[in-house]
Amino acid sequence: MRRFTVTAAVSVMATVTALSATPAHAHGGPRALGLENCTANACHFDVAPGTYDVRVVLGGDAAASTAISGESRRSLLPETATEAGRTVARSFTVNVRTPEGEPTGPEGTRGLDLVIGGSAPALADIRVTPATHTRQIFLVGDSTVCDQPGAPYSGWGQQLPEYLRKGLSAANYADSGESTVTYLATPALFPTVQPLIGKHDLVLIQLAHNDKTTDEATYRANLETLVAGVRARGGEPVLVTPIVRRWFNADGTLNNNTALLVNGLGVDHPAVIRSVAAAENVPLIDLTARTKALVESLGVEGSKAIYLYNEKRDNTHTSVHGATVYAGLVRDELVAQHLVPDGLVRVG
Repeated sequence: MRRFTVTAAVSVMATVTALSATPAHAHGGPRALGLENCTANACHFDVAPGTYDVRVVLGGDAAASTAISGESRRSLLPETATEAGRTVARSFTVNVRTPEGEPTGPEGTRGLDLVIGGSAPALADIRVTPATHTRQIFLVGDSTVCDQPGAPYSGWGQQLPEYLRKGLSAANYADSGESTVTYLATPALFPTVQPLIGKHDLVLIQLAHNDKTTDEATYRANLETLVAGVRARGGEPVLVTPIVRRWFNADGTLNNNTALLVNGLGVDHPAVIRSVAAAENVPLIDLTARTKALVESLGVEGSKAIYLYNEKRDNTHTSVHGATVYAGLVRDELVAQHLVPDGLVRVG
């Protein structure tokens, strides 16, 4: 594998060494994996499933603008500009798992894979070490949340990591096509997620789009089962109402059953979620209300870029841009409701 070229501006940085089978620092911890694992636009670290801290130094002799994504098209670090002759350090924590994308999808590539992107990328240094003090945000959801395997699709959970700092990582176990019924029943989904939940981990639950034939009593009971299952592990459940579908009325509003996720049986999914959150004393992120307000403010034409209308005539699934905007709404609620410490979330 070709070594990444280190820029002259960071010549003071130490030489990095590869991680052998069981090496350790003098202090007893594992050595950091570094640039020897990188090519000009990608890095591969042969690590086991787990959670890892990544520290990067961006920039160099020329002005640069660098973004980092990884695993199954997850956005991990937003595009960061650096002036010529200057560098900046950034850190984030990433969840490495098998399968690396959707839980019922292909396994993907073993280890941690990062893509060095942006309009003018410049990676000067990188260090990858096992995370020792981290909190997870588990995501339980459907195709509007999941790590979508192919462009132009993206779930908001796929973009959420770029808003998280070192010490807080997203473990996205959302899966396309799932309802509350199938998420509980499928071995690769909640039966796999539940044992992984640690004390004080957040579990964001957004399931509604595929509960098209689920009656209200069953839907409510399934949400209560998910909440109880999270709490049994010491985790902290957060109920999330579903993103709206881009389905406008003639008056420019989304006040209809299709847009607001009322199924064919008349089950008002967002209303049931709000009711369960109140009854079970669970924090609520009302993403239906937030996305409705945003889509209506953008209007019929402006909202097309949020969804995949232009590419696929799809008014349910979001583009990378739309998923990033919606992930920002989730980030805002996490901060506003003090669900995560301010210092672990990127704002602005």
